[in-house]
Amino acid sequence: MTATTDGSSGPVRADATAASETTESIATGDVREAAARAAERSVAYLLGRQDAEGWWKGDLETNVTMDAEDLLLRQFLGIQDARTTEAAALFIRGEQREDGTWATFYGGPGELSTTIEAYVALRLAGDRPDDPHMARASAWIRQRGGIAASRVFTRIWLALFGWWKWDDLPELPPELIFFPKWMPLNIYDFGCWARQTIVPLTVVSAKRPVRPAPFALDELHTDARTPNPPKALAPAASWDGFFQRADKALHLYHKVAPRRLRRVAMNAAARWIIERQENDGCWGGIQPPAVYSLIALHLLGYDLRHPVMRAGLESLNRFAVWREDGARMIEACQSPVWDTCLATIALADAGVPADHPALVKAADWMLGEEIVRPGDWAVRRPELGPGGWAFEFHNDNYPDIDDTAEVILALRRVKHPDAEQVDAVIARAGRWTLGMQSKNGAWAAFDADNTSTFPNRLPFCDFGEVIDPPSADVTAHVVEMLAHEGKAHHPRTRRGIEWLLAEQEPNGAWFGRWGVNYVYGTGSVVPALIAAGLPASHPAVRRAVRWLESVQNDDGGWGEDLRSYREESWIGHGESTASQTGWALLALLSAGERESKAAERGVAWLAETQRADGSWDEPYFTGTGFPWDFSINYHLYRQVFPLTALGRFVHGEPFADRMSGRKGG
Repeated sequence: MTATTDGSSGPVRADATAASETTESIATGDVREAAARAAERSVAYLLGRQDAEGWWKGDLETNVTMDAEDLLLRQFLGIQDARTTEAAALFIRGEQREDGTWATFYGGPGELSTTIEAYVALRLAGDRPDDPHMARASAWIRQRGGIAASRVFTRIWLALFGWWKWDDLPELPPELIFFPKWMPLNIYDFGCWARQTIVPLTVVSAKRPVRPAPFALDELHTDARTPNPPKALAPAASWDGFFQRADKALHLYHKVAPRRLRRVAMNAAARWIIERQENDGCWGGIQPPAVYSLIALHLLGYDLRHPVMRAGLESLNRFAVWREDGARMIEACQSPVWDTCLATIALADAGVPADHPALVKAADWMLGEEIVRPGDWAVRRPELGPGGWAFEFHNDNYPDIDDTAEVILALRRVKHPDAEQVDAVIARAGRWTLGMQSKNGAWAAFDADNTSTFPNRLPFCDFGEVIDPPSADVTAHVVEMLAHEGKAHHPRTRRGIEWLLAEQEPNGAWFGRWGVNYVYGTGSVVPALIAAGLPASHPAVRRAVRWLESVQNDDGGWGEDLRSYREESWIGHGESTASQTGWALLALLSAGERESKAAERGVAWLAETQRADGSWDEPYFTGTGFPWDFSINYHLYRQVFPLTALGRFVHGEPFADRMSGRKGG
């Protein structure tokens, strides 16, 4: 274990090599020449990692709750095996910090629920409570309030084995499936990721199963005799108080719910779940809904040999990343569409010819991933024709607006032999994207107008974002795409631009919903505004440039810690990373700052920290699932964004004269 800057611990990174040992110093050299050499090495590295089918995919690293819950699922279903358990335990142990805790991101503070789930998983793997690493963890857990202070999802997992009482959990009735879409708290008021999780959990909540626990967890309570001391209710006149009392009423309803109605509701939930199973057996292309869907269906009588169950379990195995040391890490999701479009943009902007076989192959694969059937988004947009792309290999129910915008930008950089097919696909995707604009003029990731404030107030929803409101980064990518498609003056584009300008922070930055954080938001918005025709002299652009210059690190790079989502002092501050330096440079370069000292220092930092093989090392998490609550290290971010920035520094901005197929509209 090695100590990080805040005294926490993380795994030793054997591939981390000092920059001075791998690259030449450019302190006295020419920055442009160094950038060109670095871009050339990076291009070779990225081309060498393309799959034979045409896609790219980096590991998607999150936290050990994925691995712990995988072991708990296997224990619950009775399908655990020694090899998987040992490999998962090896990974979980390797992520433990010196103080006995587990964090949700590299260098971050210990997190209670994550530590509890990791501890329980290691107990399942055979680690003993009096082992030093386990004793440190349990002591820390008790100091932080024990199991009673953990999130709802953690206590649900514990309730499955009798380690927590179902009566002490928020109630979630399956009759929710019958709420019409106009009614508050209907399932379509939740973001797609929460919706896919909540529907199966209504079945679990109704069934309240308990499998015999293989051991007790008294050591994780502050007082094992009273594991869940009563808590004071919020004032009845407050929203929190209202929902707390509503939850008490739902607990009473659980005892008297008409059996026939409940059975019909659970069967309706089962149909909803099965209808949304993807071709690869997963649900939504993400691990949590798949796990809870399997549990729910199993409780409703689907045995493990049923085709739905068998395909679901097989899909979960594909989320496993086996490492050379024998450890097994579970990805929460996989990102091939996102990684492929970003890699294509990076290579094209670095000067790879538009008809290069790797780019054509990538375009072919992306074209084959187009989604041509309606999904849940059609509940609010029933007249809109389908189009666009998802994030994952298989997720036809939930195309992603962000991915769609970036795929279009990527396809326009490729000289494809079937230009008519490309035009037709992009036309469908463009119409779908325009139609997914929310009422306020902006775009969210998956749905339109998914902005109800009620879901976040439910006692059950304490695990992160459960709605999908528009964000600056997604809106910026859509605006940039529309501008490159010749729609800069389209009324919908102008509304998006107006929304972005109104969302700028007083300091000149933009909030980053899907990347960390203000550096990501600003690196997304400024290129979009310039592409849409705003001059570099526009006050909003100048404020953004000044902010980026003010938060540049002394080493020339940029970095922003995930704690910026909670603590103002962290905004724009953190260890320099390759991906965040790339984002900052994309904004500066688009704003006409190519010759500025800030841009040259940022480019020099990228060139100096590049490894000999053309890659960058980046242990820090710069991706966001839920701000603060769920963080992501996209392992390809450290390659594609620096390369895009270096390419634009060397070759200039990829505007109309460099686009292979830009269309008017």
